[in-house]
This record gives sequence, C-alpha cells and structure tokens, in this order.
Amino acid sequence: MRVRAPAKINLTLEILARREDGFHALRSVMVPIGLADELEFAPGERFTFACDPPSLAADNLVIRALARLGQAAAPLAVTLRKRVPAGAGLGGGSSDAAAVLRAAMDGTFGDAGERDWIADARALGSDVPFFLVDGPALVEGTGERVTALGAAPPWWIVLLVPGAHVATRRAYEALAAVRAAAPVPARPRSGSATLACGEALQRGDFATVLATMTNDFEPVVRAAYQPVDAALVALEAAGAPGRAMLSGSGGACFALFEFEGDARAFADRLRAPAGTSVQVVPFATSGKWVDSPKANPSRSSLRGGPPA
Repeated sequence: MRVRAPAKINLTLEILARREDGFHALRSVMVPIGLADELEFAPGERFTFACDPPSLAADNLVIRALARLGQAAAPLAVTLRKRVPAGAGLGGGSSDAAAVLRAAMDGTFGDAGERDWIADARALGSDVPFFLVDGPALVEGTGERVTALGAAPPWWIVLLVPGAHVATRRAYEALAAVRAAAPVPARPRSGSATLACGEALQRGDFATVLATMTNDFEPVVRAAYQPVDAALVALEAAGAPGRAMLSGSGGACFALFEFEGDARAFADRLRAPAGTSVQVVPFATSGKWVDSPKANPSRSSLRGGPPA
C-alpha cells in the first residue's frame, strides 16, 4: 500500500495568549496542497524502516505513529520518500504521522478495532489532527480543535522554499519578546480574520480570502532569517496577488492564485533568490492522498473533526 502525505499551507495563523500549560492558543485556516511525501508499506520478515533522504530517519514521526498503533515490531517494510521540505512550516512530519493513522483506518495493519483516532493524532503532534480532515479546516486551541471547511476551491499557489530551517521554538521566543515590549490587544473570536477567511474559503470568495490572510510569525521570522525575507521580497516584487505569505513558522513562502495559468505565468517572471526552490502546486483534497483498493477517501466519521 502507498499513502501520500500532503503538505499544508496556512492561509491565516493567529497566535493568541499563552495558556497555563505553556502552550499558545492559535487560530488558523490550513489547506492541504499538491506536494506530498509518499509512504509505502509492504510485508517483510521483520520490521524495517527506510527514509529517503536517510538523514531524516532518526526519531521520525512515522516510527512514533507505528509504535502508538503497536506496529513498531510488526513484520513490515516501511519506506518514506520525503518530498515536503523539513523545517519549512509545511507540516511534512505531521502529515507523515497522519498518513500512518489513515493507513491503519484502511485496514493496512489488520483490524484496528475501535480507536479514538483524534486522540492518537493529538498525542503525535499539534498539526496531526488537521491531516485527518478531508481538505481545508479551521484549526483552534493548540491544534486539537479542527473544523472541516468542505472541499477546497480549485486554486493554486506558487511556493518558494528558501534554504533556511526555521526552528518553531525560536519563532515563538522571538514573538514573545516582541509582545513583551508591546503587548497586543485581545482578539475576540467574533472579529477574527481567521474566521472571516474560513467563511470566504467556503464560498470560494478569492478576493476576501486574499484580504484576510495573515500570519503573526511573519514579521519576526523575516527579521531573523534573511533568506525568508528575500523570498517574500521576490514574491512581492513579482506582483503577488493580495500579499505574499509565510506558511506556519516558515520558512516556506507562497502567493495564492485563482487560476493555474496565472500561477504559472507568475512563476515564469518570478526572480527567486539563489538557493530557493520554486514549485507551482494546486490545493489538494484527501481523495488524492491514498493509493489503495482498500482506501475510503470519504472517512465520514472524521469529516466534522473534533467538536469546535
């Protein structure tokens, strides 16, 4: 069985107050995109795990997810082919973990029985629950509150990934330092740009999505990582619609387009900085993620996500 593990982008990312448990609450609209890792499961004499590239094999979330399912010593040959850049704010590792859970749901490892799949996902990482939803979602809390937003519009992005690995912890520390010096006012949920963006995405309202896109990490990451700033400057100089965006805590950056032709024309005239990869990719849905006769892309039991 082969399972594709798609990357995601954040159309919005609001970092809210720090909670008593030390984690920050957030609001985000996340969308899966047509850039994906690939996981392959095959029978084996014993458990083996191979990763391409091998440098990403250590402490891999795929192994942790299999261990949580009781499959870390099963007679399986597991191969992970990484296509989603690591440390880029694209959720590659979290998506890999979710791909293991989806494979288990489809019966790859036998009868999984009754499980709380959302609890499994939460235990593996804050972004993992999102990847169990069929497409775009509103993500709240610390990532555990996921509300599906329906099918993704047929939109496209031009994705730039600079050669800079952005540490999420460092991004949070930099944001905390800025806010300690100049506290931000409270942002009630009713006036949230994220909620407005999610509603516009459901309507396919491209102009309003562009107008509501925001990322609280962007100023501090731009200041700390020159390659990220250079990628955003390149997108802006080429005339990115609305605004150029940072995904997650970075360093991947993107511009959003309503039509494929516009995205490809933009990519042709874009002058990307040296060492920056450029890809033109569509929004994706989970129907494109699984390649197996056992697959059940609808996963109706998960469609609504956990309670909002």
